[in-house]
Amino acid sequence: QVQLVESGGGLVRAGDSLRLSCEGSGRTLSSHAMGWFRQAPGKEREFVAVISWSGSMTYYADSVKGRFTISRDTTKNTVFLQMNNLKPEDTAVYYCAASVGMQSPSAVLDYDFWGQGTQVTVAS
Repeated sequence: QVQLVESGGGLVRAGDSLRLSCEGSGRTLSSHAMGWFRQAPGKEREFVAVISWSGSMTYYADSVKGRFTISRDTTKNTVFLQMNNLKPEDTAVYYCAASVGMQSPSAVLDYDFWGQGTQVTVAS
């Protein structure tokens, strides 16, 4: 079993930056692909970014490409999402998730463990 805890959310202005963290416990995250998703009020949860278990592959949603960067620190059992040039449409609850056995999935159903989420609000 893997427990995931996100942190780093908050209220910022458009153009600002935030770095989200996702710390794992229970077992190492080093063998899992790790993803970030987000869910805005009234909308479905959507894919944001994924990093493979080795860290060698990353993929991003088109809406965040060039602004967000996903990374991982296996020594700290933590995954990060650096978010730059934030926009009001980035406002959502952000979730990290761990996938067992898949390399770089982007579908919600491909993930086995989820954190509780952290709120990101971007004011215009």
